[in-house]
This record gives sequence, structure tokens and C-alpha cells, in this order.
Amino acid sequence: MFDFDTIHNRRGTCSLKWNGREGEIPLWVADMDFVAAPAILQALQRRVQHGIFGYNVLPEAYYESIIAWWAQYHQYPIKKEWIVFCNGIVPAIASIIRHCTSAGAKILLQTPVYHAFFRCVEANGREVLESPLCYENGSYAIDFMALERDLQQPDVQMMILCNPHNPIGKVWNRDELATIGRLCAKHNVLLLSDEIHCDLLESGQTHTPMALVQSAPIITTLSASKAFNLAGLQGAFCVLEDSPLRERVSAAFAIDEINAPCAFSIDATIAAFSQSREWLVALNAYIAANKNLVRQTLEPLPVRVVGGEATYMLWIETAKIASDSGKLCADLREHAGLYFSPGTQFRGNGRDFLRANLALPQPLLRKALERFVSAILK
Repeated sequence: MFDFDTIHNRRGTCSLKWNGREGEIPLWVADMDFVAAPAILQALQRRVQHGIFGYNVLPEAYYESIIAWWAQYHQYPIKKEWIVFCNGIVPAIASIIRHCTSAGAKILLQTPVYHAFFRCVEANGREVLESPLCYENGSYAIDFMALERDLQQPDVQMMILCNPHNPIGKVWNRDELATIGRLCAKHNVLLLSDEIHCDLLESGQTHTPMALVQSAPIITTLSASKAFNLAGLQGAFCVLEDSPLRERVSAAFAIDEINAPCAFSIDATIAAFSQSREWLVALNAYIAANKNLVRQTLEPLPVRVVGGEATYMLWIETAKIASDSGKLCADLREHAGLYFSPGTQFRGNGRDFLRANLALPQPLLRKALERFVSAILK
């Protein structure tokens, strides 16, 4: 019904992902090489045909599509007044750090974790406090005693939770989330839960919104951009039930000028959440098939695929073939034409891993795997 196999030429389209060397296969930055859902394309075509692209306000349909989606698929009854628009999750997190924490404050991150979080913290004069996830026999977990010790450190004012977790593809369960929420509330640490990957789940997995298990004030960052490949349209939103915190965040976004909605983002978001569920289900099945192909292909090699319950990335342990994934990724790019994200970007124990983006047509993935296997076995 939906075509994910066709290889579309993205070179010459100002694509960040494909703005590399001729002939190389990019498996790094998190966007997909698939055409958007039909309903999204139709919505954008209607907007283009209208021909006027001025300033915009958010229509009721925007709020209604978000509310209906989270109620139906995540059992989270969001109210309209809780939703605060922003032009992207990373700009929103940076703005929240600037306006809701003090200069020099510590921001806790569970590493390895999405590398843009580090930039948001450090570029704004705050300090990253790494609270490393425990890794053993191919699986990550939280040491809650260590997490509480970290939350008790002086000047820890915020924790950024990745739920589901990027890059390890971990889906946190309700008990884990409840414990995180309880500890943050106990130690008066503001909790921000980034849930942008919440709709990219393998079959049988369930996403639990942090706000459902957290009674203290919390900021949830969300967007249609990751699941529906709309990152270039610059649209996201935060959900804040607590009125004083919501007013503070809204003011921060206004000061930093990251609260002006784009016409294309509005229409695409509405079409995604109200008309594109079947496309997303098919996408998740296709991503799962890609993950299985990678697991089967790499099984005989001295590498290990970790997690993969969520997101369209895979976290691949390479400690047995390289002591530094940064150098390994550089070598693979230079000699095999494969562009991965080195695990060192994500800190923690990332030195032993690389991250692979599997949101690409399977014929292209097979070609990439042939190159990878050949390079490793040399």
C-alpha cells in the first residue's frame, strides 16, 4: 500500500544527510529517506496552491489533532491550554535551560544520550552532569541508587530524560519512569521528558508518557517531525500541565522568538496526526524488517546489536573490532563509503558503539550491509 522500497535521489536538494561524498551511503543523522505520508503531501500541496505564505496562528484543528492522537494511542488526556508551540525541540530545550535554570547550574543527562542535549546545556553556560546508564551483556538499565546520588549533588536544577531513549532504542517502563519522577520531585529537580521518538516502536512495545506517572511539574517535548519525517518544517510543541511553569516557558519562547508557527508545519502536523496512522503502522513494520535484516547479517560478526525497541536507529557495539568508534567510523567512511554516527558523540560508554540510521529503502540497506561486512572481514 505504501512504497518504502523506492530509492529517491536526495542529492542536490540541500539535504544535510546526503550532503556528503558521491557514492557514500549516509546512515547518520536522524531523518528518513522515505516520501512523506500521502495525506501530508496533499495538505502541503493545497497550501502551495493557495500561494500566500504570511504569518500564521494555530487553528483549532491543530490542537484537536494532537489531543486526539495522544488520547487514542498513548492514553494521555492532554488539554488544549497545556500545549505550547515551538519551532523545534532542540531550540525549545535550549530556551528552557536559559530561562528555567541558573547560570552555572548542573543539568543531569543519562548517558549515552542524544548529542544535541550536550550542546544545549554547555552553550548556555550550564554544566552537564553525566549519570551513566549501566551496561551489561548487551543491555542497559538504570542504577537508581547512583541516580539519586547524582540528583542530590549541589546545583543540579534539571534532568533531561530521553523517553524512548536515543541512541540505545530503550523503551522505559512505567515503574522506571515513576521512580525517576519520584526522585526528581524529592530533590526538587525540574524534569524535562523528550518524547519525540514515542511513535517509533517495535510491535508489542508501549510508550508511557512521563506526565502520566509524574505528579510534580514536568515539561514534555513532542513533535510529529520524527515519526513522520517533517524535521525540515520546523514545528514542535511542549505539554505543560502546571500553569506557572507553562507561563514561564511560554514567556521564554516569546523572548527567544521560537514561537512563530510555519504554515507548512501546521498543515503537515494536522495531516500527520489526523490522517496518517496507517502510513505510520506500515513504516514501523518496515523499520522492524530492516532491523531484523541487520541483526541477521551482523550475527556472525564480532559486533553486537543492542536494544532497538524504539526509534529507527540501531546501537551497535564494536568494542571487539575497534577501541575507538570515532576512528572506526572515520575509517568506514573513508574506505567503505559508509557514514555512521560515532558513539563518542553520545558520551557515556559510546566509545564502544556506533549508531546506524535504518530509515532507508531495504535495497540501499542491503548494499550498505555488504560494504560493512566486507570492511569488517578485511
